[in-house]
Amino acid sequence: MNRRAVVTRVGALALAGMCGLFPGTAGATCQLKSIVGVSFVNYTSSAVLPLDSDGSISFRCDAQLIPVTIDLSQGSSGSYVSRTLKGPSSSSLNYNLYTDVTRLLVWGNGLSGTAHYGPVIPLLGADVTLPVYGRIPAGQSVAAGSYTDTLVVTMTF
Repeated sequence: MNRRAVVTRVGALALAGMCGLFPGTAGATCQLKSIVGVSFVNYTSSAVLPLDSDGSISFRCDAQLIPVTIDLSQGSSGSYVSRTLKGPSSSSLNYNLYTDVTRLLVWGNGLSGTAHYGPVIPLLGADVTLPVYGRIPAGQSVAAGSYTDTLVVTMTF
């Protein structure tokens, strides 16, 4: 079993994904191909509805019958239940990332009530793109500015 981790930065105004292609290893090889960041645009404290946005994680495996899982870390809050974006003057904004469009299954490591992607066996040599669903709950009073968090994406195969 191989584990690869990629650090990703989450922003309230923009989420910039960084990912690398990993050097080949003996046997099975899987690669994170790209991360398209979740971009929360113009959160308004007075909004009565949550602010939703989507991103994606793409990967490819070049061997057959490799079960793959993808986990996301807790971020700077240290909690899957209440991830936080850090902003100006020690302000923070609660948010979370989900595996499902209904935004009920928090994307974590598959433990402590969280979900994760997999294990699944992707098609040989096919790019797989997974949606990442983000949400900032309504009713948070925060200072204006840019908010960020750092997460680790871990692919196990």
